Order: sequence, then structure tokens, then C-alpha cells
Amino acid sequence: MKYLIILIAAVLASCSSKPSATRLAQRQTVTDVVTNETGKGEEIEVGFYGGPSLYYPLMAVWLEDENGKYIQTLFVPRAIATGIFKFGSNASGKWVESAKRAPQTLPYWSHKRGVMAPDGLYMPDPSNPVADAYSGATPTTSFVLKTRADNPLPAKFRVMFEVNQNWDWNEYWTNDRYPGDVRYLNNAQPAVVYEGMVDKTDLQPRYLLKPVGHSHPTGETGELFTDLSTLTTALQIADSVVVRVRK
Repeated sequence: MKYLIILIAAVLASCSSKPSATRLAQRQTVTDVVTNETGKGEEIEVGFYGGPSLYYPLMAVWLEDENGKYIQTLFVPRAIATGIFKFGSNASGKWVESAKRAPQTLPYWSHKRGVMAPDGLYMPDPSNPVADAYSGATPTTSFVLKTRADNPLPAKFRVMFEVNQNWDWNEYWTNDRYPGDVRYLNNAQPAVVYEGMVDKTDLQPRYLLKPVGHSHPTGETGELFTDLSTLTTALQIADSVVVRVRK
């Protein structure tokens, strides 16, 4: 039965995928995203260059100190920032914009941010959104984020990046892994977390962020799971994530 479920999932994925030319265009097109222009801290550029699995991901970019303590968010898509998704509900038989709770999307970032919504989840909601200065339209292509820290950063800090795409099943993350869990069924392979350490006393021209783990597949906790051996296409959403810092 499990083999059949895997096979069905693979067939559905292949039937619903867009032509490779579309995905190639998404990877090769690089758009600019600008946030927090009035920040008083360092100028930071984060270049996200899509890999072969890039297909409308959601992502979060944020800063931590060298010990892993959250400092601030640099960018999240507006849907994440507000909790209102373009395809938020199909209760009427037609997809419409609506508030939606999706803690499985970017749980490592949301738990690091540490702001609990009234329903007990750590994802932003319409009553407590992320400020407009740190959000924007969801990038559908490769992009370069141009932003600033709110205030001058400590001598050492981390640049963090979390990325996720829906319904990217594989032989490990099958749709029967968490029976009846709707949040998992909308997720499949969990979000991948990248990080890079910046030392301002020895500033480098560029920093290549490395994948350091994956998030909880249903968003139940803010754990980071460092075993990436079960991930396949989730590790190919990004070809590279490159950071540049200017004092």
C-alpha cells in the first residue's frame, strides 16, 4: 500500500509540474527585493539563486547573534507577514484570498521570532502582522534582497534563510507519513534552513550560506533537525544563497 501511495504521489507531481522552460526562466530571471530602507545598521544583500526544483517557494530571511539569539527579520513574503494567502480558502468551491494558518511553512523562523498569536501558533496573523518594512510580494524567481539592519550589528552575527515549497513528496516524505495531518499533507518535505556567520572584524566579500538542517514537518515545534539525508528536491530549491555585508 505504501508503494502505491508513493507511486500515485509521483505521478500526480509529474502531471502537475510546469514545463522545464518555465522553471528555467524562473531560475535565470533575477529580480530585486528591497526592505527596511530606513534601517540604521549595516547594508545587507542576500542573493537567492534558484535551483532545478524552484517553483513558487516561500522563504524567510533573518538575523541572529553568534549564539543563535534572534535579532530581527529582514524579509518574509506578504502572505507570511499577514497570514492572508491569495489561495487561502476553497470552502465555496473556488479558491479565494483568505486568512490561513500554516505553521508548517516556515516554523524555524516563526519560533525564533517568538511572537505567539492568539490561537497559540507562532506564525503571524492578521491581528499581529510583521511590519510592512520587512515584507513584500512573494518572489517567483531568483532574487537579490537589498536591505538594512535596524541598528548596528554585533561583531559576529548570523544570516539565516529558510525556504519551503508545498507538495514536494519523495520516497521518505510520503503522504501517509503523518496520517490525517492536513498541515503535513500541504507540506511534504519540510523547510530547509541555511545559515552563514559574519565576522565584522574580518569582513569577507561574500558569504555562501550552507544548509544546516530542516524544520519540523508539521510546524509543531521550532526544532532544527540536522539530518538532511531524507531530503531530495527540497535541497534543490536553491542553487545558492549568497550574502554581502557593507558597514
